[in-house]
Amino acid sequence: MDIIIQHLGFTASETLDAFIREKVNALKSDKIVRANVTLYFASEGNPDNQVCEIRLEVPGNDYFVKKGNAHFETAVSECVDILQNKLKKQRDINISQRHADEGLIQDELLANQNDDEETELEDVVK
Repeated sequence: MDIIIQHLGFTASETLDAFIREKVNALKSDKIVRANVTLYFASEGNPDNQVCEIRLEVPGNDYFVKKGNAHFETAVSECVDILQNKLKKQRDINISQRHADEGLIQDELLANQNDDEETELEDVVK
């Protein structure tokens, strides 16, 4: 996974960059192509003026999270937690769809097994 970190309007320390890389690398999905992390300061009147945006590029729809907090580290951690939950939900959806397809295929094979015809798996899947 490629990680691109941008700091808008300030220069970040190496420890902040290392923290971001560690947190983003903790996201467990082999489908992630790239992670774009953008850090910037919001308006001064806002107490949560340190903002983190993370866009995960995956095949299909990208995931995007934006969080503000008093510290960049906390904002990054919140974004990564939300993304971890989104990836887990998507993985669960994919698994449940596969299991539903298996059940349909087995039902169709059993229904056609009672017939005198030979049923090929390719016919059932189509």
